[in-house]
Amino acid sequence: MKDFKTRVKIKAEMEDVFAAFTNPFTIELWSGYPAVMSLEPGAEFSLWEGDICGCILEAEENVKVVQEWFFGEQEEASIVTIKFFKDGGKIQVDVNHTNIPDEAYEDICEGWEEYFLGAIKTFLEIE
Repeated sequence: MKDFKTRVKIKAEMEDVFAAFTNPFTIELWSGYPAVMSLEPGAEFSLWEGDICGCILEAEENVKVVQEWFFGEQEEASIVTIKFFKDGGKIQVDVNHTNIPDEAYEDICEGWEEYFLGAIKTFLEIE
């Protein structure tokens, strides 16, 4: 099991950045795929036609989202904590993803950097 941490700064409004992670309509706009997402603790979510799925553990609007990602039968939960901070004219997003199965680690890291955070940054910073 491995952990992944990263940080990205996005030039956008806090509400827009938070919506890019939590609003199913906004997620579909940047990802190109329908999404199932709710902020209710215990609610299940699904992204990229079920390639990523899990449940919401905690959500505080414009502050943080904590999710459990499902990787089949695994003893320790894989937890994603996403925190949002104002940093001058940008929003800083910190991602901490714990207990990633070794065999999925490289794909998960690439997914976060390119297809998740990179796609959101590109989508929101279009001028």
